[in-house]
Amino acid sequence: MSPHTTAYDVPGLAAPVEIRVDRWGVPHLYAASQDDLFLAQGFNAARDRLFQIDLWRRRGLGLLSEVFGESCLEHDRAARLFLYRGDMAAEWAAYGPDTERITSAFVRGINAYVALCRTDPAHLPPEFGLLGHQPAYWDPADVARIRSHGLYYNLEQEVARALTLRDHGPAVEDLRRAREPAHTLRVPEGLDLSVIPDDVLRVYRLATTPPWEDGGPRQGPDGSNNWVIAPFRTATGRPLLANDPHRAVTLPALRYLAHLSAPGIDVIGAGEPALPGISIGHNGRIAFGLTIFPIDQEDLYVYRTHPEAPHQYRYDGRWEPMTRVTETVPVRGAGQPAAVELWFTRHGPVIHRDPERGTAFAVRAAWLGPGMAPYLGSTGYMTADGPDAFVAALRRWGAPGENQVYAAPDGTIGWQPAGRVPARPNWDGTLPVPGDGRYEWAGSHPAGTLPSVRDPAQGWFATANQMNLPPGYPNAERTVTYDWYAPTRHDRIAAELDARTGWTVADCVRLQTDCTSPAARRILPLLSGATSDDPAVAWALDRLRTWDARLTPDSVPAALFEVWYRRHLRPAVLERALTRLLPPERRAAALTRVLPADEAATTDPRVDLDLLLTPGERLGPAPDRALREAVLGTLPGALAELGRLLGPDRDRWTWGALHRAEPRHPLAAWLGERAPRWTRVGPAPRGGSGDTVNATSYGADFRQTGGATFRLVIDVGDWDASVAMNAPGQSGDPGSPHYRDLFADWAADRAFPLPYSRAAVERVTTHVITLRPPAGPAPE
Repeated sequence: MSPHTTAYDVPGLAAPVEIRVDRWGVPHLYAASQDDLFLAQGFNAARDRLFQIDLWRRRGLGLLSEVFGESCLEHDRAARLFLYRGDMAAEWAAYGPDTERITSAFVRGINAYVALCRTDPAHLPPEFGLLGHQPAYWDPADVARIRSHGLYYNLEQEVARALTLRDHGPAVEDLRRAREPAHTLRVPEGLDLSVIPDDVLRVYRLATTPPWEDGGPRQGPDGSNNWVIAPFRTATGRPLLANDPHRAVTLPALRYLAHLSAPGIDVIGAGEPALPGISIGHNGRIAFGLTIFPIDQEDLYVYRTHPEAPHQYRYDGRWEPMTRVTETVPVRGAGQPAAVELWFTRHGPVIHRDPERGTAFAVRAAWLGPGMAPYLGSTGYMTADGPDAFVAALRRWGAPGENQVYAAPDGTIGWQPAGRVPARPNWDGTLPVPGDGRYEWAGSHPAGTLPSVRDPAQGWFATANQMNLPPGYPNAERTVTYDWYAPTRHDRIAAELDARTGWTVADCVRLQTDCTSPAARRILPLLSGATSDDPAVAWALDRLRTWDARLTPDSVPAALFEVWYRRHLRPAVLERALTRLLPPERRAAALTRVLPADEAATTDPRVDLDLLLTPGERLGPAPDRALREAVLGTLPGALAELGRLLGPDRDRWTWGALHRAEPRHPLAAWLGERAPRWTRVGPAPRGGSGDTVNATSYGADFRQTGGATFRLVIDVGDWDASVAMNAPGQSGDPGSPHYRDLFADWAADRAFPLPYSRAAVERVTTHVITLRPPAGPAPE
């Protein structure tokens, strides 16, 4: 069957651009110049994701109230606090010579599609009709100024640590979260923990959390996996690169796959639809993929304010005034715009003030500086012609911190972390600091001081957000962070990669979707020899002991283990440890701090696994007996909970009956019962958990909240043999056949081919879109 065809007249083009959309909704763009190419990328992104990117811009610039009314005014004010407010010439120069030109062309393309929709509303996605507003025009600066969509979470850890020390002391903080490398906490001189309020991050969270989400503390990204495999370990003798970033499970998908081809560029892969270029993929000369390298790029500054002038704070022995910026926010239904006041200190935006206590709090964030717009830096490396050029381009990368892996057809593989690392001369960044001038950044550490690996002898390299600083790295002098993710996913990946040779693309997909629970493998041996006179507990012990530790959707022991371990055993063990540290009246509050109820499926597993496997005297003078009591004492509660959740028939207690994926559109939250059916996709049963390589983190209702909806495995050199996944679909238009067409394959852990050569693309093309310059005089 011949592909169907569509044509658009697009102002600004110098020559026609062809877009060949393949069976899976991936657009392959072919242009005669790079200016036309990026204009076409912007036009096509708007064609497929207009409401999503319009909402992204509104949220980032603080313009949600214009559509959603006064309920979003606080969000808008918060977002404006965290915009880039520096010189735009310095901003564009920080990325490299072409980023401003690329972004400007991209935005012209978006605006061309917006103009088309405003002229002919038949092109508008249905969300605009439901909400009764028009898509907005963009300015290139919008793309660079918006910062609140990045992956930041150190500030959350910094404050949680301070509040735990304030209320419960360092021993309880050691139960809350592990620090790596091992590190003794020191409260900075002059910091009074008692003045930090519990809600000090409320405005920060409003800025960094979309209002259609729960607005709770951001625990950071759920993690990501990537690895590269050298030729001598693969079946073909070519390198392999695999990447599956983990983000929120959303509708539409967070990422967008595209192929961009013009003289001087031929790159394919994924990026975020509101940004130009490609951040994960290959260009026929080098393949690249990323995971978060959690550089500590944030600090909370605590100020003493003037008792009679609360907008003055003590700095360097004098009273220094805060800077006030007053802006107006258009508010739907209000009749007139609302004025909002934004306050800043020399360190950054003020997020909390308490005049009665004479305190104020501001955030210093590296990502508010020039060249730090999240992922925009990929425009500098996506055309690299080899490993050296790729690594050199990463010296400009700002935020967020990333583990970049790469592979080239000549067999080279490598790892290069990238990101701006603040230099803190006299503290380690683990806690807030006084803002009186004693704790100032001394710029950033040079990019070349981060570790790196080229062609490792083992023949592979993998990252999964774990602590991967090499032995001997001077983290005390050049602190990257002490807040890393648990190594569970990396340890499983490393064991598999190291175990054999002959790796294939299909093998990498299987490893990306591996649902073996490292926690279960370590905990199940504790059941050896355990017995019970209770028939239900005896049944549970038998099912768990004969289980393969794989959290598959059809597994009964998988459901039993997850409910037992996360919701019963873990709290019991942590509570027992707290009995050794605190009097009874303080334990409940401490347990809530260590194990918040809404994070039970995603909190740091390192502490409780350490308690279970090497308790010492932390569980009391008889740890073996304490563990037996904890194991046998918590199974009845888990069994009762499963009965309440899934009924009396134990054969129906499968993990997939509880753990399901149901991506939801932002309008599902806004419209509630009035939301159309297309605002939800699924549900589908899911395997895995937040600890498995196939990361499928979940909340209190077991619904999957995070994980890899986008995956990529690249056959480096035989590019057409690469595969990908992007669920629930490539398009954000509910009327498109590519809105949810990939959801079932994703839920079944499948991938689809990602063709690169023109011939391979033509074989799977289902839709040809021609963008052509309008007839008549060329635009000035």
